[in-house]
Amino acid sequence: MAINDIHEYMANVGKRAKVAASTLAASDTQTKNLALCAIKNAIIDHKDDILSQNAIDVANAKNSGLDSALLDRLVIDDARFDGMVASLNDVLGLQDPVGEIEQMTYRPSGIWLGKMRVPLGVVGMIYESRPNVTLEAASLAIKSGNAIILRGGSEAFYSNQAIARCVHMGLKAANLPTDCVQVLKTTDRSAVDSLITMTDCVDVVIPRGGKGLIERISKGASVPVIKHLDGNCHTYIDKDADNQMSVSIALNAKTSRYGTCNTTETLLVHEDKVDILVDVLSAMAAADENMQFRVCHRSQSVLANAKLNIIPATEDDWYAEYLAPILAVKVVTDIDEAISHINHYGSHHTDVIITNNYADSQKFIRQVDSSSVMVNASSRFADGFEYGLGAEIGISTDKIHARGPVGLHGLTSQKWIVLGSGQVR
Repeated sequence: MAINDIHEYMANVGKRAKVAASTLAASDTQTKNLALCAIKNAIIDHKDDILSQNAIDVANAKNSGLDSALLDRLVIDDARFDGMVASLNDVLGLQDPVGEIEQMTYRPSGIWLGKMRVPLGVVGMIYESRPNVTLEAASLAIKSGNAIILRGGSEAFYSNQAIARCVHMGLKAANLPTDCVQVLKTTDRSAVDSLITMTDCVDVVIPRGGKGLIERISKGASVPVIKHLDGNCHTYIDKDADNQMSVSIALNAKTSRYGTCNTTETLLVHEDKVDILVDVLSAMAAADENMQFRVCHRSQSVLANAKLNIIPATEDDWYAEYLAPILAVKVVTDIDEAISHINHYGSHHTDVIITNNYADSQKFIRQVDSSSVMVNASSRFADGFEYGLGAEIGISTDKIHARGPVGLHGLTSQKWIVLGSGQVR
């Protein structure tokens, strides 16, 4: 859509969002759930339109040579469509956090005080590919009482607009303003520059995409940002790990999908378990003949006779988020070296230990500084849906406000409330 004055357009979007946020914040759970039910029905009724618009986006993306990881995220097939509907159902079933009062305490003065959950207000979200995010973000925002401004990538423009039309149908059915969810009708990058500096209208910005996008948003934003830069996730096979479990978890963590931020990018193996390397890497190579392994010098001797695509790792490989059939591999002396490596090179997203040693598992989860730390489970579980959040609006590696998958509670804040009966100080 051609818009002559982007700054004026965005100012109007922000003002409308702020007004809509007030209406939505005052709405009860029944009204919000009515909107979500109507959105679900509209999505199902207009499946053909959504898939056809997505096909246009995919065709355009292929012609423009879009990166394979982004192309994978762009596609909506029948299974992913069903997943979108299931996610919406999950959000419908979640308890509404708005208005929850916690930690009520009686004070000697006679007052009672506690904390009440309230919406953040207006959320701005910038994201790439993944048109399913449009629906997930909209549903989470509505349920948590927030208005949201969504700026998807140009590669998903038609898909996002088709989903937005269904969202607006649902909001109208519940007599809520359609401005509660606004999907920008422009792909002009200057719209993003406006969005992230609209401190008078926007309360928080959530970027979801590649490291370059998130770095640009973080540096240019005057609105608070909830972010994670990349997903350099690790799986560490400890000295007391079960062999079969190690192969199964590592295989899933790396090869189930490459284009996700919870995919394992580095495999660490205790020196007492180096013999398992051939089994683990061979299983990955069998799953994908294009798998390449970038290995440390200690790994090379162990893998010398294995028929695998191996090259020596460089320092840069320990920092890399490949989003591709590439895995960095390192043999470590002990759990302390594994923890040190993860905290130094990792992105504080998701890290895994495979072990039957309770003391080691506890040491790992206490000392690894990441938003999700797992014992004997695939890193691919780091996801709002898998965590029972219904969906997620993103994963935060920040330490302030929200950390890990951000669901309904992550889209709320708390305010102190005081209940008295005439007390004065």
